[in-house]
Amino acid sequence: MLSRQIQKEAVVDEERSKKKEMKAVLLDNIRSAWNVGSILRSADGFGFSHAYLCGITPTPEVDAVRKTALGADEFVTWSHHKDSVKLVKGLKSEGWKVVALEENEQSISIARFSEFQFPHPLVMLLGSEVTGVDPELLELADAVFHIPMHGQKRSFNVAVAFGVAGFSLSS
Repeated sequence: MLSRQIQKEAVVDEERSKKKEMKAVLLDNIRSAWNVGSILRSADGFGFSHAYLCGITPTPEVDAVRKTALGADEFVTWSHHKDSVKLVKGLKSEGWKVVALEENEQSISIARFSEFQFPHPLVMLLGSEVTGVDPELLELADAVFHIPMHGQKRSFNVAVAFGVAGFSLSS
């Protein structure tokens, strides 16, 4: 009985590893350490394998990130990059598809995400809590998605928005 349970857990762990191989999130100039920690925790839950932390985005070396991530920073590898545009150009040259989460004239509702067939590897771009995704990054994106809002505000908190988008991408 215990042997069967261990085998079952090994299969589940192997499936989780496969799902995590080809999805990454790029956080560009996110100010809040708590948002970064929350995104890392959600990234692990949705099977993302890596987080590119760019510009002023705090890393798990900051206590507030580590505390909010609750250990997820041990499962989602991360790297810090000063220049997100240079990074995305490099990822695209390696065959990565790039999707951004931002509301603009060309953005598509996240509800339609399943209509698109994005091959892996795939990276999701998230921008500053105040200014959103850098226009240069939007130019590089293969697609831009937004979350429809029904209230008075134009956007969700970036960590909440990643939760919604991460779920859509993982479904």
